[in-house]
Amino acid sequence: MGETQRQEVAAHPLRPTVFPPADGGWPAPPRQRWTVERSFLVHTINALSGVVGQATWASLEEEELIKAASRRVGHDDFGDASFREPLRRLVSSFQAEAHLHPLGRLTVRRQLTMLLVNRLRMQDTRRRHPGIVEQQIRRPLIITGLPRTGTTFLHGLLALDPANRVPLTWETLYPSPPPEAETYHVDRRIALVDRQLRWFHRMVQDVNRVHPIGARLPEECLVILGHSFMSHLFVASHRLPSYLDWLESQDLRPSYEIHRRFLQHLQWRCPGERWALKTPAHMFDFEAMFETYPDACVVMTHRNPIEVIASNASLTATLKSAFSDEVDPVEVGRECTRRWSEALRRALRSRDHGSIPSERFLDLYYTDLVADPVAAVEKVYGHFDLPLPNGLRDKVREFVNRNPKNRFGTHRYHLHDFGLDFQEEEKRYAAYRERFRL
Repeated sequence: MGETQRQEVAAHPLRPTVFPPADGGWPAPPRQRWTVERSFLVHTINALSGVVGQATWASLEEEELIKAASRRVGHDDFGDASFREPLRRLVSSFQAEAHLHPLGRLTVRRQLTMLLVNRLRMQDTRRRHPGIVEQQIRRPLIITGLPRTGTTFLHGLLALDPANRVPLTWETLYPSPPPEAETYHVDRRIALVDRQLRWFHRMVQDVNRVHPIGARLPEECLVILGHSFMSHLFVASHRLPSYLDWLESQDLRPSYEIHRRFLQHLQWRCPGERWALKTPAHMFDFEAMFETYPDACVVMTHRNPIEVIASNASLTATLKSAFSDEVDPVEVGRECTRRWSEALRRALRSRDHGSIPSERFLDLYYTDLVADPVAAVEKVYGHFDLPLPNGLRDKVREFVNRNPKNRFGTHRYHLHDFGLDFQEEEKRYAAYRERFRL
């Protein structure tokens, strides 16, 4: 048995609760529910909000969401209406399949409404300021790879270079009005997002143990892509099987067009030399990504998938449990490994097809990244012929010293917690592991 199989499951808040059937037998795999610690306030709100699903102010109907957003902004000019079908499919899946608890339903309604509000405000700003349309997105650095392979860590390192414009959490959640360089680090929206994230920590305590979040931290592209309503943002934190099936059949070019407009909006008054971006979900459609950014410079991180699938399933189950009391870790595990093995298949097929120049990619191994972060950053800059600024090496070393691994506590997990078999997963990823000698 390998070391990955033998990983201990610690007694901490992110544990599955297993329920035996009435006859006392144990099916394989057992029916489970993923449980997390929540604050007393969250439990109280859920207990007192049993009728929230029937309330108009908690509606997840497409037209009601659009009306609510339009009332808040004062106009209903969305410009491009391509978001309507994705939104329709998304809310239908939310209502039929997500098993939201009352507070989860309110949170989803607020999230969808704010995405619509952001679209309305960005459309109005774009109409009044034609200079936004003229903004060029040149040679963005894009980090991708399986979740839990160092993409967040590398993104944080690249953010240390002032030449790299990195989207921060606060501006991806509240992009309008466009951020300005003079007030970028003291914008009032930072405090607003800090307050909202404190509330999220009440919904899922110790979430930083699984994945640190913060208003001033670099944010991945999922939130930006979410404004198209064609995004893996939603399936990362909710049970949406029919929406996921539909999403995986779609050409994601409309989603990347929204992504491009979003970056134009953010850099208009607060530019950098280049964007440094990140999300594992970019692997699902390299063709759409490169059609939007033909000169993109892509870093693809690699790690043995057997070491990361259970970790990703744990993160996914934890996020879903913030909004639902009915999270089955076995279902989560199987969906995660199927989805990310498909992402790898699509990404490597695109690379092998020949339409994307091979020099646009740098393959970076997780083991190399964590063993010598300075050398890894140097490799990124060298491969894409970017000037390495003075002092960046020292900044990387300081960052690593300030952010040791597991500084929020150890995140432990096991394949068996998610109904996954070690041998089956080895077979699933055999070709990928052989290709990159993992």
